[in-house]
Amino acid sequence: MVTVAEQIVEVLRQAGVERVYGVVGDSLNPLVDAIRRTEGISWVHVRNEEAGAFAAAAEAQLTGRLAVCAGSCGPGNTHLIQGLYDAQRSGVPVLALASHIPSGQIGTGFFQETHPERVFTDCSSWCEMLSTPAQLPRLLRVAVQHALGARGVSVLAFPGDVAALPAAGPTGESRFLTEPGTVQPPAGQLTALAEALNDAEKVAVFAGAGVRGAHAEVMELAGLLNAPVGHSLRGKEWIQYDNPYDVGMSGLLGYGACHEALHEADLVLLLGTDFPYDSFLPRTRTVQIDHDPTRLGRRTPLELAVHGDVGATLRAVLPRLEQKKDRSFLDGMLDKHCKALETVVGAYTRDIAGHRPIHPEYVASVLDELASDDAVFTVDTGMCNVWAARYLTPNGRRRVIGSFLHGSMANALPHAIGAQLAFPERQIVSMSGDGGIGMLLGELLTVAKYRLPVKTVVFNNGALGMIKLEMLVSGYPESEIDNGDVDYAAIARACGVPAERVTDPVRLREVLADALSRPGPVLVDVVTDPNALSIPPHITAAQLKGFALAAGRTVLSGGVGRMIDLARSNLRNIPRP
Repeated sequence: MVTVAEQIVEVLRQAGVERVYGVVGDSLNPLVDAIRRTEGISWVHVRNEEAGAFAAAAEAQLTGRLAVCAGSCGPGNTHLIQGLYDAQRSGVPVLALASHIPSGQIGTGFFQETHPERVFTDCSSWCEMLSTPAQLPRLLRVAVQHALGARGVSVLAFPGDVAALPAAGPTGESRFLTEPGTVQPPAGQLTALAEALNDAEKVAVFAGAGVRGAHAEVMELAGLLNAPVGHSLRGKEWIQYDNPYDVGMSGLLGYGACHEALHEADLVLLLGTDFPYDSFLPRTRTVQIDHDPTRLGRRTPLELAVHGDVGATLRAVLPRLEQKKDRSFLDGMLDKHCKALETVVGAYTRDIAGHRPIHPEYVASVLDELASDDAVFTVDTGMCNVWAARYLTPNGRRRVIGSFLHGSMANALPHAIGAQLAFPERQIVSMSGDGGIGMLLGELLTVAKYRLPVKTVVFNNGALGMIKLEMLVSGYPESEIDNGDVDYAAIARACGVPAERVTDPVRLREVLADALSRPGPVLVDVVTDPNALSIPPHITAAQLKGFALAAGRTVLSGGVGRMIDLARSNLRNIPRP
């Protein structure tokens, strides 16, 4: 006799699923037992279902394949929500299996009763309840294909007792569509795009994650238009490397001349970006290209909206573009970008050996130098986002992932767990803030249990650094942001993870090099300066007033790591008459 739970697992295997992240519970027992008895799929025991959802999100983001997490009825379900929001906002295919209370008790206020078909609606693009065996396998296949096709979260809820019932019929086989088609823009939009780009004297490009796979096309475009190229945080890993037109990043974590280039251009071209901070955009003279038509124009008014894949659109429009002769706008922005970086580079190079607590910028810059060329960095929300944005050097092979759209704390370590299980031989580095790792500290036990070779670097400033910055710019004195003086290395060792605590900057390079080269998991707890904060490249008068009102704190510009070398190289390569 094949049960409903076994049929669920069989469909998951047909979809290529190799693991399910979760915490076991009574309503999940039929599913967990079916996984135990099935070759090629395993249960990953995390300490909190939230971490399981984060881990699944990271696996899906890095592989592009369906990843699965599960939660038992009631609290097990609701713990999933944070990580599912992250997956949904990041646009990655995740299936959540949410078991429910016994079917005969639904609606009676039974122990641990929630309504998963309602609870998960806002953090998913598909959410349905499996009520009878006859709904399988079709309903699960719909859930899987929806997650893969919509690039988001599907939730299948089912009562635990239903999962234990006999299946209503054979599972059969059905192939899933895993590679979506490429959106080609209409001919009229291509003509209008070519005309707009040819007519503008000064064009600036702002690239997001949608330029993945289109690096060569963007470089050719920038060369024809003599256009400076800036990027969002999610676009950095796909466009900054081998880029002689790079002018940095805009937004709250930004640096360089990107903001200035966007505001001085006659025409701004948004490529595959859903950049949410509209106050950093010029809000005029803008053209946007995106494969998702719902994103067009929702951040800023558009002169032209182009519905198409970035790479396909650029390949179609490039033959229609004229080579611009005047490089003065591009060269001017490259010069300003280089000077902007040179003015802040000293923030992490001056008096490093004698500065205690250690500059977090210095930690990030050394980590960037020592990490593998194909390392995957998982980054906690907060100040770690700043250090990753400014110090991690992309090369087309490295990956940098985080909760960049949902902005959840504590994502780095569970993201690293999912990344490491998906890529056992790859170097996975978790850049964890002390606030983040403290929130899901139990996942060190998961790392230890599976002996995952995750390298966790804790930026331990004893405070919620980004919240401190938000208070400063708003004119509030800092309050309730103190995390205390916690020795995370000691905690890690107690969990069975080898660890070092670093307070002396002279030891930092040696300790990080040893950690990265060592087999198995390692945690490095670096005590960093709580006063090392970051300011964006453009701040308002009100924010300046806030800094003044909250005077007494040191606010550093954050440095820029090895990006200064790229900027100087680009400046040297400017053609001279």
